[in-house]
Amino acid sequence: MPSQPSRSLAAVPNPKPGRDYEVRCRTPEFTCVCPLTGQPDFATVTITYVPDESIVELKSLKLYLWSFRDEGAFHEDVTNRILDDLVAAVEPRRMTVHTDWLVRGGITTTVEASHP
Repeated sequence: MPSQPSRSLAAVPNPKPGRDYEVRCRTPEFTCVCPLTGQPDFATVTITYVPDESIVELKSLKLYLWSFRDEGAFHEDVTNRILDDLVAAVEPRRMTVHTDWLVRGGITTTVEASHP
């Protein structure tokens, strides 16, 4: 049975909670739709964080990002929601979500949101 998109993010224990180290997750396959036109938007999403007690489980992250595919959302909103949801799920020491959107109407957009 194929997986389905999900807004649930799973946290698993950090194997080295006493050490500061950086985790970087990147996907060039993020999609959502423009809330005004319904046209598809495509982005590369890069999530960089220093974990505390937990890390994000990667399959749950994949299914979470997939859940935006048919949703109308502005680039700035999507980037900030991803950050807010990940911070709530794994409570990192630091986190940055960077989205790099493909050109639309001759304009490329990048959005970066950080915690704290």
